[in-house]
Amino acid sequence: MRLPRFLTPRTVVSAHCDLPCGVYDPAQARIEAESVKAIAEKYQANTDPEFRTRAILIKEQRAELVKHHLWVLWTDYFKPPHFEKYPNLHQLFNEATKLAGASGAKGSVDPAVADQLLGKIEEISKIFWETKQA
Repeated sequence: MRLPRFLTPRTVVSAHCDLPCGVYDPAQARIEAESVKAIAEKYQANTDPEFRTRAILIKEQRAELVKHHLWVLWTDYFKPPHFEKYPNLHQLFNEATKLAGASGAKGSVDPAVADQLLGKIEEISKIFWETKQA
C-alpha cells in the first residue's frame, strides 16, 4: 500500500540512534565488566549460600549491562568506514558479547573469564579512541 503524497515526508533524515546524543564511551562496558570480575572474586571467597545467590543474580545483571553497552557501540557508534578500517571489529564485538553472555561471564563465576572480557573491551576501547581522534 502506498501512502498518499500529502502523508509522505518531505525531508528524510537518518540518525545513528533514537535520540542522537553523540555520547559514547566503552568505559561504561568496562565498569560493568570490572563489577562482574569483582563479584566473581567475592563469590569465590564466600561460602554463604544466600550471599552466593545474590552475587550470581547481580553478576548476571551486570553482565547483561556489559552486553547492552557493547551493542550500543557496535550498532550505533561504529559505522561502515570504521569496519573497513578495522576489519576485525565485528569479530571483536562478537567475541566480547559472547564473553559477557551465558557462555561467558554471565554463566560463570570464574574471575579469569571476566579478565578475558576486560581484555576484549580494552581492544575495542583502543579502536574507539583511535576513531574519536580521527
